[in-house]
This record gives sequence, C-alpha cells and structure tokens, in this order.
Amino acid sequence: MNFELDPKSGIPFYRQIIDQIRYGIAAGKLKVGDQLPTVRALAVELKVNLNTISKAYRELEIKNILETQQGSGTFIAPVKVEIPDNEREKKLTGICNEFQSIASAYGFNLADLIKELQQRQGADHER
Repeated sequence: MNFELDPKSGIPFYRQIIDQIRYGIAAGKLKVGDQLPTVRALAVELKVNLNTISKAYRELEIKNILETQQGSGTFIAPVKVEIPDNEREKKLTGICNEFQSIASAYGFNLADLIKELQQRQGADHER
C-alpha cells in the first residue's frame, strides 16, 4: 500500500496515516497478517518525524487494528474494520470538494469532470 500525505488538508499527518490504514483494511487492500513498513522506513518514505508514524501505529494498536511483534514488525490484526456510512460520505464530500476546487482553478467545469470520470469508468469496465 502506498501512503500519501496532503499537507494542505489541515488533517494531522498521523491522522491521515490512521485513516489510510483503516480505509485500506475496510476496502480489502490490507488484509489480516499483512506487514506494514517499519516506523523508520515509513518516516523516511513520507519525510516525516518518526514520532508521527509511532503515534499512528500506537493508536491503531490500542484499537487492536495493528499488532507489533518485537523483532518481526507491525502487522494487520485479525479485526474487522468497517467505516460508518456518515464517515464515508464526509470523506467523499471532502475529496470531491478538493477535486472540484483544483479542477476549477485550471478552468475545468463540473461537466468536464463528469465526462472524464465517466470515460474512466468505461475504461475500468473494459479491463
């Protein structure tokens, strides 16, 4: 799984990491037993402080979403993660708002966005 941080979102980096792991599990991209990058490796990859990654992992361990095995690494725990509908809607609304804002800054309107998304959907069905 590739982690990406958005410094413009206003959401703390550790929270973005937590959300990406939770959504990754809920979507089936991360499965029970999958190993996550080490704290150091992920901090270097994302260019953030080690404490940021440690905080995210620690919170997920407290919620029994992650398990850390000394000397072996950090793994997805055997727990089912479901994202509440209102949280999913809020996340999607935020993504759409940001997407539309960026697109309008480049002169694209809503019809342009819908056309492009529909073309991508068609291409996905052909694969």
